[in-house]
Amino acid sequence: MKRRLPKTRVIVNPVSNQGRTRQRWLEIKESLKSFFKEFKYDFTEKPFQATELAREALRDGTELLIGVGGDGTVNEIANGFFDDQKVINPEATLGIVPSGTGCDLTRSLNIPRNLKNAVKFISEAPDLPIDVGRVSFTGPEGKLSSRYFLNIADFGLGGEVVRRVNEERLKRKASSYLRCLIETMLSFKGREVKISVDEREETSGQYLIGAIANGQIFGKGMKVAPRARLDDSLFDIILVKSLSFLEFCLHGWKLINGSHLNYHKVSMWRGQRVMVSPLSPEPVLIELDGEQVGRLPALFEIIPRSLQVKGFLRKS
Repeated sequence: MKRRLPKTRVIVNPVSNQGRTRQRWLEIKESLKSFFKEFKYDFTEKPFQATELAREALRDGTELLIGVGGDGTVNEIANGFFDDQKVINPEATLGIVPSGTGCDLTRSLNIPRNLKNAVKFISEAPDLPIDVGRVSFTGPEGKLSSRYFLNIADFGLGGEVVRRVNEERLKRKASSYLRCLIETMLSFKGREVKISVDEREETSGQYLIGAIANGQIFGKGMKVAPRARLDDSLFDIILVKSLSFLEFCLHGWKLINGSHLNYHKVSMWRGQRVMVSPLSPEPVLIELDGEQVGRLPALFEIIPRSLQVKGFLRKS
């Protein structure tokens, strides 16, 4: 019996991967046609447009929504699965064709980076229900805002690095995440914050990194939360106290391979609800899935198994 193909829509960020997605689109489209005979596609033209395109597609009965881009593009599309804090269609599934500079979420989902293998993966992989994070935070203009994230939200260093990357892009400079990370580490020493987990445990201190992790990897390959799972209904909260530049040079590599959890300046908690408040006058920036969105105070909440994606998780 011939398998029925789902009603499919593709959302493409043409400027992702430094514009290479636009250049490769004909190749990407032909690969998609090999497995999905009929589909509509849209190119995004401005920030956050992918969210509205996703909502429109899901209301129109789309069953499989494929995002072509990096972590930021996938984040925007995932936000479009929700409206008024409800999932528009619980049966709809998100597929990902990695075409960005980072694509950290795809590593936790074991999605191949190779184009043809990634498209084949979407056609064959099971629908995997994963947890989604929701964060209420202070927006750029001081107003309360909220967004969803799939992979990792963090405050402190990550937000500062992404801010620097964005500033260089606005100046039309060639931005390098690694270079911006090193430059930020030379000046940023962390921020004083108070953290509450599930309204039971509370701590405060000066932290360089605070990662609220659903997935394992952020920052273009750093395994900041090596024990995190996308389907365990819990955040892994990774806190890194302030480090000198020398300490970062000596021990920063541990963040890449995930061996940092035993370092004395790193602590890990687990929970479903995390409240973080600043204790210093300087703004504490936060980023979600690689996008700098606002600042603390912020409330992070997990929504268990609320989004279906094409992927699979290895057993711990």
